[in-house]
Amino acid sequence: MKTITIKNTCGEIPIGKVVCVGRNYAEHAHELGNEIPEKPVVFLKPTSAIIYSGGKIIYPKSSDDMHHEVELVLLIGKTIKDANSKKAEEAISGYGVGLDMTLRDIQSDLKKKGHPWTIAKGFDTSAVISDFILKKDYKLTLDEIISLSINGITKQKAKLNTMIFAPSEIVEYISSLMTLEEGDLIYTGTPAGVGKVEKGDKIFAEIEGISSLKCEVG
Repeated sequence: MKTITIKNTCGEIPIGKVVCVGRNYAEHAHELGNEIPEKPVVFLKPTSAIIYSGGKIIYPKSSDDMHHEVELVLLIGKTIKDANSKKAEEAISGYGVGLDMTLRDIQSDLKKKGHPWTIAKGFDTSAVISDFILKKDYKLTLDEIISLSINGITKQKAKLNTMIFAPSEIVEYISSLMTLEEGDLIYTGTPAGVGKVEKGDKIFAEIEGISSLKCEVG
């Protein structure tokens, strides 16, 4: 069973579902030629996709166009269904940094055929996570900067307040589609600047005040 670690504690929390949101930054939607969504675009990753900071992202043989996507990740701390905005905010118990690695060539082909994105998003090592900080220990302002660099060169950098849908809106909407439970993780989308990674690349991702992660592409 995959778990997450919490800063300033010795405890670990088992991970439930990994729910992801796409196209949640306008500039990222534009760079991929997508329309701005009226509602969050939701997809899932299996927990088997998760690796931790310091791990190695394995380049699947099926693709030669794997992209990096840095994201704020929400930790759900209680079971909710059809939550209102207040209950949705209360259900968020912590924050972390994640990478949603994407096989862009495969995703593009699937989109053309009208098929789900699963095999472009759910492969092993496609969901990298940092440790998490509890909400009681950190007040999220959305003025925080989220960034990613490859081999020391910044590729993605934006403020969290440029998200189209704020964290509580995302949780509220997802809870209307499915029950959210303690230990579930929600990836909240990536800013502009996504691009291809190569074997040997060293990735560093950070959200100021929250956490950071590093990994290598192998």
